[in-house]
Amino acid sequence: MRWENLTEGTGGPAALFGADAVVTRTIDTPEFRGMTFHEVRARSIVNRVPGASRMPFEWTVNPYRGCSHACVYCFARKTHGYLDLDTGLGFDSQIVVKTNAPELLRRELGARRWTGAHIAMGTNVDCYQRAEGRYRLMPGIIEALRDRANPFSILTKGTLILRDLPLLREAAEVTEVGISVSVGFTDAALWRTVEPGTPSPAARLNAVRTLTDAGIECGVLMAPVIPFLGDAPEQLRDTVRAVAASGATSVTPLVLHLRPGAREWFTAWLGEHHPHLVERYARMYAGGSYAPTWYQRQITRQVHELAAEFGIGPNGRRAARRTAAPERPVPAGPAQLTLL
Repeated sequence: MRWENLTEGTGGPAALFGADAVVTRTIDTPEFRGMTFHEVRARSIVNRVPGASRMPFEWTVNPYRGCSHACVYCFARKTHGYLDLDTGLGFDSQIVVKTNAPELLRRELGARRWTGAHIAMGTNVDCYQRAEGRYRLMPGIIEALRDRANPFSILTKGTLILRDLPLLREAAEVTEVGISVSVGFTDAALWRTVEPGTPSPAARLNAVRTLTDAGIECGVLMAPVIPFLGDAPEQLRDTVRAVAASGATSVTPLVLHLRPGAREWFTAWLGEHHPHLVERYARMYAGGSYAPTWYQRQITRQVHELAAEFGIGPNGRRAARRTAAPERPVPAGPAQLTLL
């Protein structure tokens, strides 16, 4: 493992944590069996998103690397290769934990150069994956953001976010808090094979209901919509109907994208479980990591129409209450589709 390339003393800007700051633990309790945690003390925690990125935010906080959700399509798999860690099973079971994330964030938010920009979390790997139950980094992170009234958003598949509901309510009283839960489909058989380490789609939607009932606005990122496996009209309808029933304030579809690292792992999975689709995927993604524009627009249009039908969005009957915050103007037009 090439920790030395990312530690102090290498003479380059790539150093992510201090030398001799890695502690590796293998924990044999049932919930963590087969997993290894690499505990590190990070040198920085607020990261700028590259300018070429398609992401609608500039700054992120990622307390973990690797993810026990084990989603076969996860675009972040390639990042494990930077540490000479395996991007397949290693990504699912070798988790890097930035144990000093809360204290480091508090220090960076207090720096004179920090201007209070929005911070997005859960955009690389899930900050509410299984490891968070052991390391409890998110309460300290949310507290630091709350105390500085710094706006933030969280994207997650983890129902563990409900543990931090009191803190989220407190933060929502002083700043903008955006919560989005990822639910790409409600098909239980598909979920078990492509997202084996995640809570079920039903459990995630129950978390949405709990959050919205508590006055925390929560949208659903309908991601990924998986071509030929989760994109049939009846599947889209079932998913949007369930999202509407959860009380979500918005629904945003995002078609599967296959970046290098994720593409190879997903293709291997596809060959094992759905070999008849391998050639169809090769054609669909022949142009790169993203599905053709016409296909993305088709899915967006279908979901948009279903969202309007089921009343999702600020103009619909299912808009969530917001706790102790001023009302924002509601834009005219069809149901709102947002990312975070």
